[in-house]
Amino acid sequence: MNGLLTYLLIGVTVLLSWQSFERPALMERLLLWSPAVQRQHQYDRLLTHGFVHADWQHLLFNMITLFFFGRLIEQTMGQLIGPFGFVLFYLSAIVVAILPSYLRHRNDPNYRTLGASGAVSAILFAFVLLDPWSLIFVFFVPVPAIVYAVAYVGYSFWADRRGGDNVNHSAHLAGAAYGVLFMLLMDARVAPYFLQKLSSPSFG
Repeated sequence: MNGLLTYLLIGVTVLLSWQSFERPALMERLLLWSPAVQRQHQYDRLLTHGFVHADWQHLLFNMITLFFFGRLIEQTMGQLIGPFGFVLFYLSAIVVAILPSYLRHRNDPNYRTLGASGAVSAILFAFVLLDPWSLIFVFFVPVPAIVYAVAYVGYSFWADRRGGDNVNHSAHLAGAAYGVLFMLLMDARVAPYFLQKLSSPSFG
C-alpha cells in the first residue's frame, strides 16, 4: 500500500495526541492507569495508551521513527500476511510491549504510562532484522542499525534497573523483543537472512 497504513497510524496518533493535549480529560481516559483496568475493566486502555503522548517532543520522536521505518515493515508484512498485517503487528505490539509494565504495576494506583514507544521499538527491531547494516542517524550521526540496536537494548536494561526518569524502558525492551519474535514467526527465513546480512557488512 506504499506506506498508506503507516501514514494512517501516524495521522490517528497525532490527532488523538493533539486532542489529548487540549483536553486533559481525554488523556486521562486513554492513558494506561492500572486501577481503571483492574477495577473498572477498561481493558481498552492497554491499546489506547499507545495513541496519546506526554508532549509534542515525545510524539514527534515516536512518529518520526515510525515514518522512517514503518513503511518498509508495512511492505514486508503485506507480503507475508496480507495488506493489513502491518496494522495487526503494530496494534498487537502496543499491547504486548506494555504487559510487563502493567503486570509489575497493576496494584499501584499512582502508575500511569502512555505513548507509542513500545510499538515503535517493535517496528525498529523488525527493521534491524531485515537490514542490520543500514545507517540510522542518531543526533545527526550515522550509526549502523545493529550497533544502535545493541546499544539501545543495553541502555534500556540499565535505565530500567536504575529507574527514576519517567521513561518506560520496560516497554521499549518488550517491544523490541516482540518485533524480533513476530518477524521470525511470520517467516522462518528471516533468521538465516539476518545472519547472512550480518556477516557481510555493507553500510548505506
